[in-house]
Amino acid sequence: MNLNEFPLLEQTLLNDWQRGFPLCEQPFAEMARMAGVSEVVVLETLTRLQATGAIGRLGGVWGNGAGGAAMLCAMAVPPDDVARVARVINGVPGVNHNYEREHTFNLWFVITGGGRDAIHREVDAIERQAGYQALRLPMVRSYAIDLGFDMRGPVAARTAESLGSSRAARRVLPEDRPLAALLEGGIPLVSRPFDAWAAELDQPVSQVLTTLGQWLTRGTLRRLGVIVRHHDVGIAANAMTVLDVPEDAVDAAGARLAREPGVTLCYQRQRAEGWPYNLYVMVHGAHRRDVQQRIDEALSAAGADAWPRETLFSGRRFKQTGGRYFSAPAQAQRSEEAAHACTL
Repeated sequence: MNLNEFPLLEQTLLNDWQRGFPLCEQPFAEMARMAGVSEVVVLETLTRLQATGAIGRLGGVWGNGAGGAAMLCAMAVPPDDVARVARVINGVPGVNHNYEREHTFNLWFVITGGGRDAIHREVDAIERQAGYQALRLPMVRSYAIDLGFDMRGPVAARTAESLGSSRAARRVLPEDRPLAALLEGGIPLVSRPFDAWAAELDQPVSQVLTTLGQWLTRGTLRRLGVIVRHHDVGIAANAMTVLDVPEDAVDAAGARLAREPGVTLCYQRQRAEGWPYNLYVMVHGAHRRDVQQRIDEALSAAGADAWPRETLFSGRRFKQTGGRYFSAPAQAQRSEEAAHACTL
């Protein structure tokens, strides 16, 4: 099922509310007013979309370094052992994404935590239990970041707000970490979702809303809204193209590619032994042919089609959740080196 096959209200909630969640005491009433329906209908619809898997949660996406560290990793696993290794990886609380991709390095996961050394220890443990070594690919800088994207076309369209710098976000203050942990769990689907948070934190609701607004203004949060599970709304043909770009050209290439229509994510990452690639470009769409065509067009238009590259289409999705920096598993990993975070 693709987005255009959903009822109109569901399309609106999934596509248009990935950012800009109303920061007021009754946010769903405001969403309902703008959609021309009742608050009850909005809440019932969001609850149904979450139950069916189209929505992961209502919540936020943290900015680079706002709460800790993250790292992309990849393993080359024999096909008949992928399911077992995926279970090993999924068992680590800090892992929030785990995908199969079409490549010798066929299992790709993202791990988050309080600091760089803590994450490396977790990957060490995964390697021991899985029996395979992992590529460790921390991000150097971002050129297009996760602010959601328009899903109505043949390939997902990046929003104008998605272009971003590699500047680290302002970190969550120690006294605000309990609120950050609540946000990671998702905004409750009730009429006054922030009341319970305010009671738990012994704060006025106005203070909770002010802190959330400040996080958005300062880049601590990249966005606040509906977190869509794109595979479940028909955006299942996502592809990651990796390029080997000379160091003196990678910034210019990344900036050009980030502005190409259809490029939803664009990052520079560290190279690794046996992995020469340092520029990563993502395109999401419903059909493989459309995604491949958009990749080819973007690379050509940006003058990046002469560099060595590979395109890895996604296969099975083993895990997809939000990053956890402030909830219990992440808190246990915190260390004094969090200031040296390397982000997704």
